Amino acid sequence: MKTVLITGCSSGYGKATAEYFLERGWKVIATMRQPDPGLSGHDRLRVVQLDVTNGASIDHAIRHGIAAFGKIDVMVNNAGIGLFSAFEVTPTKTIREVFETNTFGTMAMTQAVIPHMRERGEGTIINVTSSVCFAGMPLVAPYAASKWAIEGFTESLFFELDALGIRVRLVEPGYGPGTAFSANGMERMSGLVSAPYQAYAGELLAQFESPDAATVAHQVAAAVFAAATDETERLRFPAGPDSEHLANARWNSTDEQFLAGMQLMLRSKV
Repeated sequence: MKTVLITGCSSGYGKATAEYFLERGWKVIATMRQPDPGLSGHDRLRVVQLDVTNGASIDHAIRHGIAAFGKIDVMVNNAGIGLFSAFEVTPTKTIREVFETNTFGTMAMTQAVIPHMRERGEGTIINVTSSVCFAGMPLVAPYAASKWAIEGFTESLFFELDALGIRVRLVEPGYGPGTAFSANGMERMSGLVSAPYQAYAGELLAQFESPDAATVAHQVAAAVFAAATDETERLRFPAGPDSEHLANARWNSTDEQFLAGMQLMLRSKV
């Protein structure tokens, strides 16, 4: 019976992923900044407090998981925060906040679990990024940058950790209306869309909230599980119809063709 540690399990993709693994017989260490007592009550589930921006909290969560179940076979770096803003008026403090969780938090979690997996000679690290890594959408530049950084980081580790028996994977979800990204992004975007961008932002955000092909949490959970159990040398796992569409377009077009197609698509939406 395998064990998975998942960050950011309070809602959305993380919660759905924890439930998905539990349903398939795994032991699950579900971590979040503010644990919900209502999530416990299963003998294969431990709910652990974790702030990925705090080193002591990271060490505690990993120690707790190993003590509870004896090992961590898979770690899923899902915790993240969203931001919808015009870069021109986005404070550096806000950008750093996004990077602290999405980029440095993921790196810190990965660095903390590698010794355990290296000593065992096996393990899988899954980093959850975004479909913006196929197409850098407007008004999410700092968020996209934080996730693109993890794409490069993960691809490098894919090669670096292979000789140690550690698999490294990327799961790239599309946009899901009603997820924590929406709530977190809307909260942080207050005052961050200045007058020249407001009309454009309003129409674009409306499209984001009711897209033609949205990603649902179950699809992301299934993609994470596929990445955790895949024994090939596959690195990337797009999740959701919008992400799969963008990935296919990016991989099967020249850069010029892809960018031109994105321009046409975005102009038609706004």
